[in-house]
Amino acid sequence: MAKTNAGRFFEDYKVGDVIHHAVPRTVSGGERAMYHALYPARHALYSSDEFARASGLPASPIDDLAAFHVVFGKTVPDVSLNAVANLGYAEGRWLKPVYEGDTLRSTSEVIGVKQNSNGKSGVVYVRTRGLNQRDEVVMEYVRWVMVRKKDLDAPAPETLIPELSKVIDPKDLVIPEGLDFTGYDFTLAGEAHRWGDYEVGETIDHVDGVTIEEAEHMMATRLWQNTAKVHFDSTARPDGTRLIYGGHVISMARALSFNGLANAQMIVGLNGGAHANPCLSGMTVRAWSEVLDKAETSAPGVGAIRLRLVATKGGTPFELKGEDGKYLPDVLLDLDYWALMPI
Repeated sequence: MAKTNAGRFFEDYKVGDVIHHAVPRTVSGGERAMYHALYPARHALYSSDEFARASGLPASPIDDLAAFHVVFGKTVPDVSLNAVANLGYAEGRWLKPVYEGDTLRSTSEVIGVKQNSNGKSGVVYVRTRGLNQRDEVVMEYVRWVMVRKKDLDAPAPETLIPELSKVIDPKDLVIPEGLDFTGYDFTLAGEAHRWGDYEVGETIDHVDGVTIEEAEHMMATRLWQNTAKVHFDSTARPDGTRLIYGGHVISMARALSFNGLANAQMIVGLNGGAHANPCLSGMTVRAWSEVLDKAETSAPGVGAIRLRLVATKGGTPFELKGEDGKYLPDVLLDLDYWALMPI
């Protein structure tokens, strides 16, 4: 009997399966320090306990995407260890802030499968939930992954592609308990632009760029305990390159967006996302955003803003797809999310 885990292959997934992922993780200030070292993350709410308390929270939470990476990382050995690519996201919601000392674990339910026409791989859809030590769901999201088959002769399962919402209704966004931006300090936050200053359809070039380094990417991926072979093993891909973890690109782009969106403090909804083209070491990531929608919330002084965040490896800002409807080669990431901003 084999003692090691080779990971699941496409034929191992059945719709309705619930996977309880191993190795819970207690988060600390170490995660915050490493996150801020790896990315130019500067949003004030996640940097300062005092700023967070002035905004109605008990302390500064762990960065929303850092919590996402921890929850995501738990799922990799069971969902994407043998993945060809992580294809997309939908219906993501942050339900409770994560604080130092919280212990996170993850569960996933298989909600869809579809074998590819080549018979060598298939797409698996899972709904993942991250829970804390009180069994409270702190976040949930759907993602779909292309996974290799081990037995090419295994019969194709019945295709089931789940119906997923394209956009989270603003009324379904969960505002952290106590959040209050009526006394918001724009000077300490770094920019004067508030919710009312942004117009639907407005685009923002975030100006700055960061060149991706092999060592930093692997350190980040290890930090989240993501064990996917394509990120570490140069023999796992035909061209001998190590694929940059998609979450690394998401966090880099989000951090770059501070320049122009410093007051988009908290991500509370993930409407959709696609890793449009692979990111490799040596590429310089830049970012631009588009305002897609705005909504009021019930929290004092707090508005919701829906943003498209695009990461590129160059090219012209605000260009996304070609005439054929496909992403342009320079586009690395297309992310659609809701954030909270002071009114």
